[in-house]
Amino acid sequence: MTKTINDVYMQLYHRFKEADDPQPSLSARELTACACRVDKDRTAEWGHIYLDDATVDYAHLLCDRCLDGEPLAYILGEWDFYGLTFRVDRSVLIPRADTERLCELVIERARQKVSPRILDLCCGSGCIGIAAAHTVGDARVAAIDNSEGALRITRENARRLGVQNRLVAVYANVLEAPPNSMGQFDIMVSNPPYVTRTEMHELDRSVYSYEPHEALYGGADGLDFYRAICQRWSGLLVPGGVLLFECGWQQATQVAAIMDEHGFAGIGITEDLAGVPRIVFGYWSSAS
Repeated sequence: MTKTINDVYMQLYHRFKEADDPQPSLSARELTACACRVDKDRTAEWGHIYLDDATVDYAHLLCDRCLDGEPLAYILGEWDFYGLTFRVDRSVLIPRADTERLCELVIERARQKVSPRILDLCCGSGCIGIAAAHTVGDARVAAIDNSEGALRITRENARRLGVQNRLVAVYANVLEAPPNSMGQFDIMVSNPPYVTRTEMHELDRSVYSYEPHEALYGGADGLDFYRAICQRWSGLLVPGGVLLFECGWQQATQVAAIMDEHGFAGIGITEDLAGVPRIVFGYWSSAS
């Protein structure tokens, strides 16, 4: 029997619901739109468009992959963050909604400056720096990662979102000293790897089996990158420049202590969008 797009959407919805997917409507809508190559925001038309059997089968194949644990974002090849759609693949972590609060704080501070310079360390897909550049029209961003795959995705996202002329993606290892001639920055932001050795073995299978381990593992205690950034990269901040971190849900006080040890002042801890204290910030002192 010939099926409409809406028929397929309802089939996928029921499959996700029966599998206890936390957002069955979202998952079904995204996969239906992807398989049928239609606009996910024009669902009112879906009841009037009929599909061939191959397309119906393809939609269920994508659903099989998702129910088997493959993250929806990797199946789609893109994910929304801060109102923008970012290209993603398995070389980068999937942007999480909780990180949007960190992005908001970066943007708030960037708006207080004229032509602010932002350094995004461990940039991954580039979502934080690109969202800031997209929102603050005179901001300039340097995005740093030690993954060529991540830098490729960052450059593609910058191009797709129209900020390629105000963003440079640079290969560097954040655990080591910064490259020469980086200049100085008003804002430094990082959502670095922070999963501990113990936690790596406790990750959900959809994370452990698909997302890049080098973007997750932060050393035995999860704090290697915070120490390295504060010790080796903080000198790239102008006096009074701000450093903002995202960290694990039990790490905020430890990260704040690391920042204090390395000369930051005005250190604060704030909550992410889920109400968890996972954002730590501080200001670089000219006397440091």
